[in-house]
Amino acid sequence: MTEGDPELAEHAFRLCQQLLRIDTTNPPGNELPAAELLAEELSSAGLEPVVLESAPGRGNVIARLRGTGEKPPLLLTAHLDVVEADPSAWDHPPFCGEVHDGCLWGRGAIDVKNMAAMSVAIITRLAREGVKPKRDLIFAGVADEEAGCRHGSLWLCENHPDLVRSEFAIGEVGGFNIQVAGKSFFTVQVAEKGVCWVRARATGEPGHGSMPREDSAVVQLSDAIARLGKQGLPRHSSEPVQEFIGTLASHLPAPMRPLIRMLGSPTLGPAVLKLLPDPSVKRAFRALLGNTASPTVLRAGNKINVIPGFAEAEIDGRILPGQTSDDFMRELREVVGAGIELELMHTLPPVVTDPKESSLYSLIHDVMAERAPDAPTVPFVTQGFTDAKAFTSLGTKWYGFVPVMLPPTLRFADMFHGHNERIPVDGLAWGTQTLMQVVRRCIDA
Repeated sequence: MTEGDPELAEHAFRLCQQLLRIDTTNPPGNELPAAELLAEELSSAGLEPVVLESAPGRGNVIARLRGTGEKPPLLLTAHLDVVEADPSAWDHPPFCGEVHDGCLWGRGAIDVKNMAAMSVAIITRLAREGVKPKRDLIFAGVADEEAGCRHGSLWLCENHPDLVRSEFAIGEVGGFNIQVAGKSFFTVQVAEKGVCWVRARATGEPGHGSMPREDSAVVQLSDAIARLGKQGLPRHSSEPVQEFIGTLASHLPAPMRPLIRMLGSPTLGPAVLKLLPDPSVKRAFRALLGNTASPTVLRAGNKINVIPGFAEAEIDGRILPGQTSDDFMRELREVVGAGIELELMHTLPPVVTDPKESSLYSLIHDVMAERAPDAPTVPFVTQGFTDAKAFTSLGTKWYGFVPVMLPPTLRFADMFHGHNERIPVDGLAWGTQTLMQVVRRCIDA
């Protein structure tokens, strides 16, 4: 395959456009139409996809290009659900799938229907070519990643592990380019933070709204949330984060290296962050310096003249590699105080895949040295979570690599769950061809 492969790029573009026009906002998800669309594409290339519903409407699609079995499989995977979008805040409708200003617009364009489209375009191309690789190539389009993976990858790994078991998996979040100190880098996710979703509850005496209570449930919870917002949680060092920051620093001018390396220090990092002019970059790095807790949902009362007897908040907690849910709960308790009841709603562990022990990471590094020679590849740690939580439970080595070339005016972090999510048409084409090179080399290596 050469740089000029318009047929492959066009196929990925068309699939991505069709997927963006299917509303799979989670909740409720309703990923089945998207799964069926991809199953039809896979079938048209002679593959035998299977669509599995973990619950009504929660569709997952899996297909396999069979090889010689000489080596274990490679899995390409993407989730089909998306987060909500407020149409009033978008320049173009979030499910339009239209091209404006050289970009394909829609919720999921970056997170991560582009990967589903690229993967299906690639596996169907290989199937039509009659390729018989050393490794089976598996594609899995899954439900429910945005709400914790329970109807998607976790369900598949628990109920149908043989369909998705592999040596390596390529999924989100890496593959995008970032700018640090004026230099461009490409990322490969090798680690991700764990999840601790917590319900915080305050109780108090109910009463009439005309007679305020200083100890009402709403006031107690508000005070606790305010402390959390002001203090945050303690800072910690993490080996994958140190590797990410150290690799960034090694490619920057010598005078800047000590300052960048200090970003990884739990004690010095916060001070260095204050020197960074970009608030988006500050937020991203701050989240890598410790466990985090973001209040995201508040509930209290249902009548304006009644002081409610309880108030609740849901807190999105993320834990660094090397930390545990017990560590997180202890730190959260110290901030919100003993009077707030904490319930652990859902937890997923951190994931780490050591790049130094992987032929796939080296292969990605080699391909990127050819495709983007002026932008070094760095081992990235994502602040969020992915379907890696499920697939690594089967022993799979996971790398986040959804390649896309973004111009400096478009930043991945701003579009990931943000308004006006879009992907450059040229960047999608570049990414499709880059991913194809990685896949070809991996399945034949």
